[in-house]
Amino acid sequence: MTPEIFLVIDGNSLAHRAFHAIPLLSTSQGTVTNAVYGFATMLLKILADRKPGMVAVCFDKGKITFRHHECDTYKATRKATPDDLRPQFPLLKEMLSAMGIQVLEMDGYEADDLIGTMVTLAEKESINSVIVTGDRDALQLVSPRTTVLLTKKGISDLEEYNVDKVRERYSLDPGQLIDLKGLAGDTSDNIPGVPGVGEKTGIKLISEFGSLENLLQNTDCINSRVGAKISQHAEQARLSKRLATIEKRVPVNINPSLCRWTGFDYNNLLLIFSKLEFHSLIKSVTKLINKADEKTESSTGTEVGASDTVLKTYKADYTLVEKGDFEFLMDRLTGFKIGLALEGNRENGLTAAAISLSDTDNYYIPVSSRDALDFVSRLADSDRIEKLCFNAKSDMWTLYRHGIKLRGLAYDLVIAAYLLNPATPGRDISDLALKYLEVVLPAGGSASLCSRADVIRKLAVMLEKEIAEADMENLYYGVELPLVTILAEMEMAGVKVDSELLEKMSDNLGQRIEQLAQSIHELAGEKFNINSTRQLGHILFEKFHLPVIKKTKTGYSTDAEVLEELADTHDIVNHIIMYRQLAKLKSTYMDGLRPLIRPSTGLVHTTFNQNVTATGRLSCSDPNLQNIPIRLEEGRTIRKVFKPHLDTNIMLTADYSQIELRILAHMAKDPVLLEAFRENQDIHTRTASEVFGVAVHDVTGDMRGRAKAVNFGIIYGISDFGLARDIKVTRQEAGRYIRNYFQRYSGTRNYIDQTIAGARDRGYVTTILNRRRYLPDLFSPNKNIRNFGERTATNTPIQGSAADIIKLAMVKIWYELKKRNLQTLMVLQVHDELIFDVPPQEIEEIRELVRDCMENAITLDVPLRVDMKMGPNWYDVKKI
Repeated sequence: MTPEIFLVIDGNSLAHRAFHAIPLLSTSQGTVTNAVYGFATMLLKILADRKPGMVAVCFDKGKITFRHHECDTYKATRKATPDDLRPQFPLLKEMLSAMGIQVLEMDGYEADDLIGTMVTLAEKESINSVIVTGDRDALQLVSPRTTVLLTKKGISDLEEYNVDKVRERYSLDPGQLIDLKGLAGDTSDNIPGVPGVGEKTGIKLISEFGSLENLLQNTDCINSRVGAKISQHAEQARLSKRLATIEKRVPVNINPSLCRWTGFDYNNLLLIFSKLEFHSLIKSVTKLINKADEKTESSTGTEVGASDTVLKTYKADYTLVEKGDFEFLMDRLTGFKIGLALEGNRENGLTAAAISLSDTDNYYIPVSSRDALDFVSRLADSDRIEKLCFNAKSDMWTLYRHGIKLRGLAYDLVIAAYLLNPATPGRDISDLALKYLEVVLPAGGSASLCSRADVIRKLAVMLEKEIAEADMENLYYGVELPLVTILAEMEMAGVKVDSELLEKMSDNLGQRIEQLAQSIHELAGEKFNINSTRQLGHILFEKFHLPVIKKTKTGYSTDAEVLEELADTHDIVNHIIMYRQLAKLKSTYMDGLRPLIRPSTGLVHTTFNQNVTATGRLSCSDPNLQNIPIRLEEGRTIRKVFKPHLDTNIMLTADYSQIELRILAHMAKDPVLLEAFRENQDIHTRTASEVFGVAVHDVTGDMRGRAKAVNFGIIYGISDFGLARDIKVTRQEAGRYIRNYFQRYSGTRNYIDQTIAGARDRGYVTTILNRRRYLPDLFSPNKNIRNFGERTATNTPIQGSAADIIKLAMVKIWYELKKRNLQTLMVLQVHDELIFDVPPQEIEEIRELVRDCMENAITLDVPLRVDMKMGPNWYDVKKI
């Protein structure tokens, strides 16, 4: 039988490790959580791997310990706890309590001392201990019964030290490491040691003399220089040893047996994870709950917690629907709203459906026969049965596999959750069930699917209320909900790709890349791996002695920013920049596109993501057609492969002209911007005239280009540093441009100031259709993060309103296409542009329809304008 293990964790060490290993995370309310998340991730893994019988986590308490009374410079050089980490310690302790884990801390002592005391007590009880820490001081505690897991890189890499490993690493016994510290000191704790004696010399001396005390009695036997230093600093060496020695007799009123671990309080733990928005950890713990559920069940639920509020594995009662019941059920459902949950996916189709009409009316339909599939088809197609779904677009794809359309969509939880919290929406129904109903859904089977349907119905009522309270009903029902069906139809329609042309373009680009590589090698005077940062760094900075802009932990940085800064220093740099751009273009947008083309149809079916971006803009993936680098001619050329479904059809593009600047004019009520757009002036020329103080007819192309950068930079809260980098002027000159802008556009300055102040007051900003974005960064103690929050507050209402407007236009266009029974397809949306596949006989009507819907999507204080182009493919479109 495996001996029982006592797991003792250095809480401060792991918290600091997690904080620095994981980028800052925060909840939608602004609570910083990265240290708690990393700590929880590490702890769950260690508990699963080690399966301890007893667990304790030890923390420092207060800044002053008994060591400070002996040496007031002890740890004097240690940096203060980061502002973003300090408030996470109470959250950590709350989490540990919910995990059923004993927390130890005591005034005047460090976590190390509590750890040393607990493992010493464990040894007396013949209990094996495992210490988890990032502090090598703990290695002095290693013994036949105590091992140390030392954290290394990140939060997952641990190195185990037993007695033999300590001897292998230091050539000393664990107990002699404090003697080594007496000589070599410890800079991290500001322990002085003996000046001039390092670890290597210290190990040699302690190995020879056994202990610091024996060494100090025999300094005359040591090399005269080293011996003299040790004799001179003997008392300092003794002090250093005492400071480094972990106290093993802290007067604790607890022993290892009282740290027995019996498992999690699942109820409280899941509620804490839900509050902290740890969605992946919720899934991990839910799996454990479902395992417990297999052992203990009741008709109303399975109790898996031990607190007053009982968290249950939710199980809805349901009726199995078979062939003879289909007509009755169809009549029963007509005229009502139902919670609908489907089992299946877009590749394999539908395997089962679950319907929830009320708490006591839940139905399970296995789709194992033609009759069952016909019933689901009639159900889905009926707009007299309103459907409440969790992720309707996914359900539409599952049904599409069978040629079934979903009509009568009344609610989509994913979209509602996204509007309520765009930073961390509930992307899994389990998250929402836990957050709103405090229940856990069972895993797999008919009970699981019916429980999902019932929970969907209940959640729809709750989220509908929250949407109304946030004044987002018009946005939800008028824009986002109908857009679900529109995007599904766009995905299913797909866009045609000329595979032969794509292959030819890829081959040509490959030849250009090879030619560039050859030129780079000739300029370098040798062959090397251009894709190797190390080898490229050697060529640029050691062979050519170009100025070193930035270094990383592994050597010279050769990222895009560095290369741009070096572009004028050597011809090879511009060749490398072009090589990288073309190589990425080929691998990502040419070779990467090929596997996504359906051989039978020649179509690609991109996925439009409606609930991903924090601003409300759509994104797309597989393939991501929004990120084709069109600033590069070779990138723009890729658009040539996208063409209409039929060769006789026409590609029509409709692009909002300067929509974000028009929205800024509307929101800021800036008189100069309003006048420019109302009089249909070139806004960049007008801005150049204002900023440079010249007449409009005297504005040069260079001035206009710089003014354009200023115009768009203002929207994104650009700094003088960022503008200087973008337009390649000095920081002082860029700062002057920005100051001149705000002097002439004072309304914009006031708008930005008022928007930031309002965001601080409310905690969020809103768009033109009242979409919200919460801004916890505004309240961060970190100045850089606060500044980022201010830039986000400035930009989101503008960028988010642009998203609102084009979505509203898409809805209007789609309804018109359906109403007029037109064959034109809306196939793509890329930022402020819509792309249509138009039969030639409909082109005039579509041009008028699209322009009208887009330019009149909403009424602003300035006119909306749309630029339209048409042609045989997405690249060869000409302005009309």
